[in-house]
Amino acid sequence: MEYIIEFESVGLRYGQGAEVLKDVSFGLPVGSFHYLTGESGAGKTSLLSLLYLAQPQTRGNVRLFGRSIQSVSRNDLPNFRRKIGVVFQDFRLLDHLSCIDNVALPLRVAGLDENEVQKRVKELLIWVGLGNQLKSKPPVLAGGQKQCVAIARAVINRPDLLVADEPTGNLDEKSASRVMRLFFELNKRGTSVIVATHNENIIKEFPAPRMHLANGKLDIFPAGFVPERGQS
Repeated sequence: MEYIIEFESVGLRYGQGAEVLKDVSFGLPVGSFHYLTGESGAGKTSLLSLLYLAQPQTRGNVRLFGRSIQSVSRNDLPNFRRKIGVVFQDFRLLDHLSCIDNVALPLRVAGLDENEVQKRVKELLIWVGLGNQLKSKPPVLAGGQKQCVAIARAVINRPDLLVADEPTGNLDEKSASRVMRLFFELNKRGTSVIVATHNENIIKEFPAPRMHLANGKLDIFPAGFVPERGQS
């Protein structure tokens, strides 16, 4: 089996504090979809930060796309990061830029021809349901629309892995369902997806296996299984 993510006895601590993650080991197959759950403070955001290379682990080994991240040189890191899309709860859009320009940023940074940029961005915004908002700026958009722009920006580089940290936390039920349908459609197209969430209703509506963190340790449960409070 080919794995997109492998953790081997990974630990993470901040400064001299206690470990936030303790001996975390797992492997996720290429093309898989998983939820990441756990009570507040369980370490979900810390685990995700390791996945999108915001920080290194304290100990153990993390492998992404078949390579140990410790073997990735500083020069190779930008290309490595382009394989990873990230979506946050608070959208992190630039309010002074239009939807097109927000989504186009990763392509322009990569130096893609502007005609190709415009073509790909417009097609993707139409696909996420924002074909009539191409030139609108974030302040005039509803929360669900902002999150769809953020998703489009995260996947415009066609990443192999999409990581979403509480992406429906600020959305109403209808918008949250639409966003989740987009994630599952991306997964059907080959992108591996991890969604951190507290929303059990979303997990019931869109079943998938879950990685559950408790007391710094992680277990993986099948779709439909609900861990007991504090269980790991």
